[in-house]
Amino acid sequence: MTEIGEDEIASAARRFESGEPHEVLRWSLTRFHPKIALASSFGAEDVVLIDMLSRLHPKPRVFTLDTGRLHQETYNLMDTIRDKYGIEIELYFPSTGNVEDMVRTYGFNLFYRSVELRRLCCKVRKVEPLQRALSGLDAWISGLRREQAPSRTTIQKVEIDQANNGIVKVNPLADWTLEDVWRYIREKNVPYNRLHDQGYPSIGCAPCTRPVKDGEDPRAGRWWWERDTKECGLHYKFEKAKCTPEDA
Repeated sequence: MTEIGEDEIASAARRFESGEPHEVLRWSLTRFHPKIALASSFGAEDVVLIDMLSRLHPKPRVFTLDTGRLHQETYNLMDTIRDKYGIEIELYFPSTGNVEDMVRTYGFNLFYRSVELRRLCCKVRKVEPLQRALSGLDAWISGLRREQAPSRTTIQKVEIDQANNGIVKVNPLADWTLEDVWRYIREKNVPYNRLHDQGYPSIGCAPCTRPVKDGEDPRAGRWWWERDTKECGLHYKFEKAKCTPEDA
């Protein structure tokens, strides 16, 4: 693992706070490649970053977490992205045994029954595969933006990821608005998930994502049956790391 200190990360965060995303990405690739990868769910922010990375490096590393319950439109976009940019998409699936045990115990749609069971499903289908994807990396890139949610307002463009064993996390679009994202997509003719045209600002697993109405918060379509919880555990650790039958 590449040695990097907190002082260097803090200095980079200050340096790039007013910089452009491609400047952050260029530094990140120079500093960490090949042990750096973009985690992509193929939302609007992620396809912007794929386009930027492809302009900076002939073979950027991109991985995705296939939960087994994604929209068909997401799979369609994956193929389009792979063909357009000529990149390999590294796939990580949940453990078959863990999924089988979870569904056998709690049912196929356990996530609707309680916050704890929804977090369990996210942990099995997303968090554990992410941990495998990050093993061996020194840094990872995400499409997080500060305006997306109250829990994201303090993210830095370069930071230490305490939720994932202290590796470096790079958020090049942290200070971009949604308008900035879509301006880039239109100007660069970047392929995007067609669910966005159907009112989906945020796209995850099919059972856990719905379109939002005009004026609704963009995250309102994620786990809409929950009042306040709008994170899956990929970027933040929950106080309760796992769910047991007693928790349910």
